[in-house]
Formats: sequence, structure tokens, C-alpha cells
Amino acid sequence: MTVYLSILILGLAILGLSIGVIFSDKPIQGSCGGVGADESCSICEGDAQKCETIEAL
Repeated sequence: MTVYLSILILGLAILGLSIGVIFSDKPIQGSCGGVGADESCSICEGDAQKCETIEAL
């Protein structure tokens, strides 16, 4: 019974986080690290102005 309850609680937490990501309308980003300074990401495609605009949102 405890295992089923744990799986249910974990599933609800994942569902809640997923709904939050969907409704926030922002890309997921890491807390630290990430792409190096001389690499481009798929979001801004190397355009610094576009990255600043995305970060301002």
C-alpha cells in the first residue's frame, strides 16, 4: 500500500510540474552551467539580442 501511495504522490508532483511548465510559456533552463560563452543554443541561435529579449520575458 505504501508503494502505491508513494507512486501516486510522485506522479501528482510530476503532473503538477508539467502543467506549470506548459502554462508558464517559457523554455526550461538549468539552475547553473549550461552552454559555454562561445557556443550557441537552439533558442537564440547565436543572436545575443534575441537572448536578451528572451531573458527579459
